[in-house]
Amino acid sequence: MIHKNIPVLDTKQMKEVDRLMIECYNISLEQMMENTGRDLALLAKKFLNNSLADKKICVVVGNGNNGGGGLVAARNLSNWGAEVTVLVATPSKQFKPVPAKQLEIIRHLPVSVMFAGKLICFMQWNKVDLVIDAIFGYGLNRKPRGITATVIKKINAMKCPVIALDAPSGLNTDEGVVSEVTVKADATLTLALPKKGLLTSEAEKYTGDIYLSDISVPPILYTHLGLNVKPIFEHDSVIIYKSNECKNEKQAV
Repeated sequence: MIHKNIPVLDTKQMKEVDRLMIECYNISLEQMMENTGRDLALLAKKFLNNSLADKKICVVVGNGNNGGGGLVAARNLSNWGAEVTVLVATPSKQFKPVPAKQLEIIRHLPVSVMFAGKLICFMQWNKVDLVIDAIFGYGLNRKPRGITATVIKKINAMKCPVIALDAPSGLNTDEGVVSEVTVKADATLTLALPKKGLLTSEAEKYTGDIYLSDISVPPILYTHLGLNVKPIFEHDSVIIYKSNECKNEKQAV
């Protein structure tokens, strides 16, 4: 299943959407991040049969806006009763201002926060029910390396479901090209509209089912990009866009 009447965006267009949201429609990055994180938490809850009691969830974040969305999801999931651990895959001093604020909020909550080398041990020895990949979003233009590459390999070695935010970390959202270091997700929650790189035959082995999140983009905004987008979130803020019949490589093992 795929919604063929929904347009897809390339990276340049998505950057323009973000710019227009802030500069023309006065919808702040913080607002978009809150919407993203709540939708991500709702999808995670669905994956756990809407029951979070005694569930362990690992949210792996980077230092950009994608990581900020993951931190909002971590906060909501903790508030709803899950046992949440945040694994920070990049140095906290490199965090952008808005995600840094989300990280500071998390520090005041009953959420475990672990950094870099320590998280490898955690992911190897602790049982979790779900992993959320919020390391990289649509802006990634290089192969993950260093500690981040190691983290991705650890994620792929785990047996629990994985949800990727916006795109599986390591996947190029323009070309749909994956490196040997790419998260293998069971589902991907992409923001606003689908990214064209998620729809290639190579990418679908890594994305799992693709969902769309309503980050509150007014449909009229897309006219600036020459697109005619009808309201698509009238029934829910999270909708299924594509059900992938192709299992990712982790599922096939």
